[in-house]
Amino acid sequence: MVEAPAIQADAPPAPPCALVIFGASGDLTKRLLMPSLYNLAHEGVLDPNFAIIGVDRVEHTDQSFREHLTDAVEELAAKNHPIDREVWQWLVSRAIYITGDFDGAGAYEQLKERLASRQTDVGDANAVFYMAVTPRFFATIAEQLGAADLLTESDTAFRRFVVEKPFGTDLASAKALNARLLAVAEESQIYRMDHFLGKETVQNVMALRFGNGMFEPIWSREYVDHVQITAAETVGVEQRGRFYDATGALRDMVPNHMFQLLAMVAMEPPNSFDADAVRTEKSKVIQAIRQMRPGEAATHVVRGQYRAGEVLGKPVADYREEPDVSPESHTETYIAIKCMIDNWRWNGVPFYIRTGKALATRRTEIAIHFKRAPGVLFRENPDCTLAPNVLVIHVQPDEGISLRFAAKVPGRKVRLAEVDMDFRYADYFQSAPSTGYETLIYDCLSGDPTLFQRADNIEAGWAAVDPILKATAAGMIDVHGYAAGTSGPTMADVLLAQDGSQWLPLERERPR
Repeated sequence: MVEAPAIQADAPPAPPCALVIFGASGDLTKRLLMPSLYNLAHEGVLDPNFAIIGVDRVEHTDQSFREHLTDAVEELAAKNHPIDREVWQWLVSRAIYITGDFDGAGAYEQLKERLASRQTDVGDANAVFYMAVTPRFFATIAEQLGAADLLTESDTAFRRFVVEKPFGTDLASAKALNARLLAVAEESQIYRMDHFLGKETVQNVMALRFGNGMFEPIWSREYVDHVQITAAETVGVEQRGRFYDATGALRDMVPNHMFQLLAMVAMEPPNSFDADAVRTEKSKVIQAIRQMRPGEAATHVVRGQYRAGEVLGKPVADYREEPDVSPESHTETYIAIKCMIDNWRWNGVPFYIRTGKALATRRTEIAIHFKRAPGVLFRENPDCTLAPNVLVIHVQPDEGISLRFAAKVPGRKVRLAEVDMDFRYADYFQSAPSTGYETLIYDCLSGDPTLFQRADNIEAGWAAVDPILKATAAGMIDVHGYAAGTSGPTMADVLLAQDGSQWLPLERERPR
């Protein structure tokens, strides 16, 4: 076996473990999981006894599986940055493969034999089962693992499994899936992954709030006018038309990604960084999101669908003309929602959420709009109109934090202008290439569930959007067209304008 390369890590190696990937021949494995594992190996945080066991219906030997992974990583490396051959060889030499169906007992018997052999060879019985498969297999695989006695833990061995989103399609299906998973495993063994939470800036929201005495005292309804959370994409549905037309922007993004960003911003301070302490506070916030009455959905929600246009200089077809999309589709590719949180800290403060595809620019950010300062001092000076202060947390693609405030323009006359202070992570910290999965995989191997969702968190998110799904099914919320390459439907602007606010422009330059 190839020896581990000598690399200085900034964290202790994760415990020895076999990472079992169901769907090992699929796109998620080659595009994200293996590059992430390579980055972790390059950091030196994988144990010398770390192993990969691929499981899929596609025929492979151990050697052909390794060659398949190598081809995929080299293709990505050609587009991004060269790989360290020594590190990659160390990692891929630990990969073996099992061919079998997910719903048949044969693959699980082979897996049990491989894990038993590993325990004999290296004395390690730890295993993490990663479901890189379509959601319809989540419960099936978990139940087969349970039937094969592969989820039983001991004092010397852990067993965990990772579930990617989407976790259900509505409240009823999420509850049903949770019930099936919890019938064969403990909550502590289930890691429900949302890759948004692996981004450094998202995790730094807590550091910004709770590590700085200047922010936490003003992080409440007394000082905050409203909050905007944006996740804009330039890509359309591409080759995912069949999945997306049955799902839409609401199901795809809001109960998971968007509500997790909301929870990080709005949660109460946990009493520690213990996983359950953090997740409990996040769950409380999502449970406090006001569920809309049937008539409210029409005034609190805007649905959009992109039409033909141009994004970043390239033509984009009408959504209804995309492959595998119905020409009569009413599925939304854009959604904006006005959320209210019924708790003491945020009572009366709107949280506006927007997310969509084929928009003018790629941008994920959280914007805290503070209330205007009393303008008594400047009320008679037309050059001194006070704009509200805005704190923007840039999640992607250019991670950092900006603060907009008023300052006097140099000169004899008193005039005010808006200025920005801007912090970019790249200017202060040297970061290694990342897919966004590295932290989450490392935490799962290490047994830290802080950034993963509990069952109550998942169900609370679906409970908040369930009235919107029902109103949409009843035809109460129209879908508005918007040209690809714009900021979305004009009705989304009306959503804020009726409250006297406006979105931050998607197309704007960060200050330098």
